[in-house]
Amino acid sequence: MSLLQGKYVVITGASSGIGEALALEAASKGARLILAARRLEELERVKKACLQQTDWCEVVALDLSQEASVVTAAAAIRKLTPHIDILVNNAGISQRARASQASFESEKHIMQVNFFGPVYLTKLLFPHFAPQAGIIITSSVVGLFGFPTRSTYSASKHALHGYFNTMAIEERERLKITIACPGRINTPISFSAVTGEGKAHGQMDQGQANGIPADVCARKIWSAYQAGKPLVLVAKGEKLLYWFSKYIPPLYRYISSKVSPL
Repeated sequence: MSLLQGKYVVITGASSGIGEALALEAASKGARLILAARRLEELERVKKACLQQTDWCEVVALDLSQEASVVTAAAAIRKLTPHIDILVNNAGISQRARASQASFESEKHIMQVNFFGPVYLTKLLFPHFAPQAGIIITSSVVGLFGFPTRSTYSASKHALHGYFNTMAIEERERLKITIACPGRINTPISFSAVTGEGKAHGQMDQGQANGIPADVCARKIWSAYQAGKPLVLVAKGEKLLYWFSKYIPPLYRYISSKVSPL
């Protein structure tokens, strides 16, 4: 029997991309799902697909950029479930702007959505966790190193690592935490990526279009969580940048400056 069978699983950013794929994979294993995101119509579409494989799935509106929405969503989640077995902090927003050209307002927005929002949601749901619960964090390979036009996005993901790695140590007797670091995955994330002016990038980048399929990424993340791995990289050539950044920093900086950020 799957370790997800009958578990109450909350997935944020479940209306598309990796979040949707994580939901469908969990549904196929018999999980009881709460899907959260801003776009309720898309959530209902994903819910319908999930209910073809599991017998329980609900949706909750959640906008991580608004603290009031996080509070309301957390209350709804607590009301819907007897407890939470797994919280998947997946929702996030990317960036397409040089550090010197990104407006401070756009940077604050990215930090709110990618870091403060997930942290606040986790805090509000923490008392509702099952005795032996888990958290999955969707970070990024650039949560492990810097990359052009991703300065604040990278910073927000680095912050997630610092926060949840610390929580993993503090709560090691009751929480299992896995941080997933996808590279380029074939999802629509680049469409909503924030430009320097705070506007949507509005196009599919070639790197995304040629990326790893979202369902493959989701299976690797769930497999890593069930194996108890604290960190999983789901990437192609981007893995080399990670190893170069650790062991050959000059080579990492040179290659990063040559690789197309799109």
